[in-house]
Amino acid sequence: MDFDTNIEHLQLAYWNILLTAGPILGIALAVGLLVGVLQAATSINESTLSFVPKLAIVLISMALLSGFMLRVMSDYFGHVFETIATMG
Repeated sequence: MDFDTNIEHLQLAYWNILLTAGPILGIALAVGLLVGVLQAATSINESTLSFVPKLAIVLISMALLSGFMLRVMSDYFGHVFETIATMG
């Protein structure tokens, strides 16, 4: 394999990482921001108030997005295994 092919495989791997982890991280960021604004507005400084809703919503979103993440990762690994098979 030459250098350009290796870079292409790394680029595809990073893109799949963004596709699978990005929505969950975005949801966690949005919930954390919303709870932070709510805490600042009400002057409630309790750490469990920011942790529990974020944990619950992230777990629910992981359950809802698990089919999409599984499909993306299985397509990627299918491509990786096809590439390995054609090399040998």
